[in-house]
Amino acid sequence: MRKITSLAPGRTCLFGDHQDYLGLPVIACAINRDIKLIAQENQTKTFVLNMIDINEKRVINIDATFEKLEPRDYFASSLRVLRRHGCVPKIGYDITITGDIPINSGTSSSSALLMAWIQFLITAFGVDDEVTPEFIAKIGYASEVLEHGEPGGMMDHFSIGVGNIVYINTKDPFSYKIIGTNLKGLITGVSGVPKETIGLIGELKGNALMAIDIVKQNFPNFDLNTSEIEDIDRYRNCLPDRLIPFFEAALKNYHYTKDALKEFEKPVLDLKKIGELMNQHHEVLRDLLKITVPRIDDMINAALRAGAYGAKIVGSGGGGSIVVIADPEKENLVIDAILKAGALEAYSVSVDPGVRIIENIEI
Repeated sequence: MRKITSLAPGRTCLFGDHQDYLGLPVIACAINRDIKLIAQENQTKTFVLNMIDINEKRVINIDATFEKLEPRDYFASSLRVLRRHGCVPKIGYDITITGDIPINSGTSSSSALLMAWIQFLITAFGVDDEVTPEFIAKIGYASEVLEHGEPGGMMDHFSIGVGNIVYINTKDPFSYKIIGTNLKGLITGVSGVPKETIGLIGELKGNALMAIDIVKQNFPNFDLNTSEIEDIDRYRNCLPDRLIPFFEAALKNYHYTKDALKEFEKPVLDLKKIGELMNQHHEVLRDLLKITVPRIDDMINAALRAGAYGAKIVGSGGGGSIVVIADPEKENLVIDAILKAGALEAYSVSVDPGVRIIENIEI
């Protein structure tokens, strides 16, 4: 009888929200809140999934091929993707799933669950490919985004799959590099307002792509990946008023992400400078893309008043959570301020090494 325990962290986006679907870079990091999946062989032909935290149970036949997918059924889509790579379940498992990543908060609880599940399946049944963090991340992206035709990018799967602080270059040819393994003074604040993912991303993505397309029609040499912040004034006149904010947001967010990368590549991190860039990035998300809600704004203002260097909303927006960089000496003050401003939860986090198997034994 085999027992396998798979662990996958949540993630936070430090720079580059609403950038990966435009082929622009992202800086994200895995954080030490996680989903744990404990699987024990059961000598049957079924996976019995017991999701303790949401009080749900699901039974999946190991031979199911899932010709038709239900919306957001990532257990099924990943089984379908992995079969193509030679991962064919031979025996069932009783599986218990628990976690301490807040659900629907913008810290990737659903992607963490998917990545823990994928890591388990690969460990239990093998694949034809070499198993690397990049391979697991790509399977996650295929299972969540490509199979379901969703509008998301690769940030979640690569930050969870590769772990650490990672710079993700999302344009073809795709690449990534780990740019850090530690970031002091990192805090997550959870608003308790559920985020609105798919509709919001779809709308913002559509507007941004439309704006870029119009600029390209008027200026065929325009290339978003070589754009500079000064280009906003150069090209705005060819855009209808309603699309200008989306074009401006794309160029500004890209600029702040590039500046942040330079900071992370220095031998000693200047938390204050990274915090300032984070604040500028948040202003774009709040004022141009308008993805914040009053409670998020209150939490960020409270964090900055309490001495945080920088703070921003995380993820698709419409609710969810914030990420904060503070002087490590002032972390508790900042956490208290965020809670007083109406947060459901606020806590210090550290950088996590990514999805992994923590137990694989015969019992």
